[in-house]
Amino acid sequence: MKQTDVIFIGGGLNYVGAIFLARAGKKVILIEKNLNHLGGTCLNNGCIPSKNLLHRTKTIFESKEDIFDGNISLNIKKLNNEISNNISNLDKAIKTQITSSGVEIIEGEGILLDEKKVKVNNEIYEAEYIIIGTGAKPFIPDGIEIDYKHIITSNEIFKLEKFPKEITIYGTGAIGLEFASFFAVNGVKTNLMYRKETISTKFHPKITEKLELQLKQIGINLIPNTPITSAKVEKNKVIINDDFKTDMLLVATGRIPNLNIQTDIKIDKAIITDDYFETSQKNVFAIGDCNGKLALAHAARSEVINVVNNINGKKEKLNLNNIPRFIYTIPLSYASVGVKSDKEVVYPLKALGIVSAVKGSENGVVVLYADKEKFLTGAEIFMPNAEEIISTFAVMLSGEMDKDTILKTTFPHPVFSEIIDYATRKIK
Repeated sequence: MKQTDVIFIGGGLNYVGAIFLARAGKKVILIEKNLNHLGGTCLNNGCIPSKNLLHRTKTIFESKEDIFDGNISLNIKKLNNEISNNISNLDKAIKTQITSSGVEIIEGEGILLDEKKVKVNNEIYEAEYIIIGTGAKPFIPDGIEIDYKHIITSNEIFKLEKFPKEITIYGTGAIGLEFASFFAVNGVKTNLMYRKETISTKFHPKITEKLELQLKQIGINLIPNTPITSAKVEKNKVIINDDFKTDMLLVATGRIPNLNIQTDIKIDKAIITDDYFETSQKNVFAIGDCNGKLALAHAARSEVINVVNNINGKKEKLNLNNIPRFIYTIPLSYASVGVKSDKEVVYPLKALGIVSAVKGSENGVVVLYADKEKFLTGAEIFMPNAEEIISTFAVMLSGEMDKDTILKTTFPHPVFSEIIDYATRKIK
């Protein structure tokens, strides 16, 4: 049996924690089953490649205004090849960063055993601390016969060499909404199928209304109240619920944790942890998608840094409510941070002069939430570059700012972020 100070299982955003602890003088081992997948889903087949596709697609959307002459189109094969090469280089850079920090990397599947032991490649390793960051994988509902060619997950989109004529997307989470925008703007007949009456019960109703309008305006066919009970491929067509035909089905129904644990650690669909990400086994932690708290890459990074600080003697609680969430739809995206409260301000983006400069921005909405003392508690925004602007609200929440403090800021003009000033003044 080999001894070390800390073992990290999974080389997604977990690698950040491994580097920090190694630099702090700990003897660290990082176990990753595929060294070509360092950086995890976000880098390899999630956030980074999808935003590459969406940023390019936004350019296509903007070029479709009738003030422009001619048409441009996206060569998806060429772009996916370029993305693949860039990711390969980033994977190598991360590996170099890890090893140069003194972290030992072991390629193989790490299996958590009893008494803070980990098995990998038939070797047993023991450590004072273990941090699990094994991520998640696409969830495929019963009845869907996936073949990864006609019935696919988001992973296969990054391997496409040409666009299908028609695609049906099942699910209205971030993956479903983002790729619906992607395919529709690129001229693919796009159906968005979902189980409920509206695309989301989590968004503010006004934002849901405007987002549904935007989806329709870019040509997406919304199909609500339609759970998929069966989907199979027949003669190169996908047959859904026995009577609906489409060329391709993207299953975007969420993700489930990757778990390979041979101990009595408590699990309920995901690994159960306390507020400090410690599992039911002392000094064994779980961060990121595998703990089921917040399936976001930047959340995983914040969580592992929180654990590292804990190990280094700086124990403090991470407020997950103050971690921004966003969905990159086109042309406007959705973002939120904080929590809702009874006091809310709903403000339309069309009040701004800059709206005329950006196609589709007239549908924008900002919703602010505040408490009785007029301290900001949360925000939901639907606007251009919402994923960038939401950070301003995150800073406000971390700084515990009230209305008067926020309004000490002078916002530039004309920009979309000045809506913060307009909306904040409406807090009563």
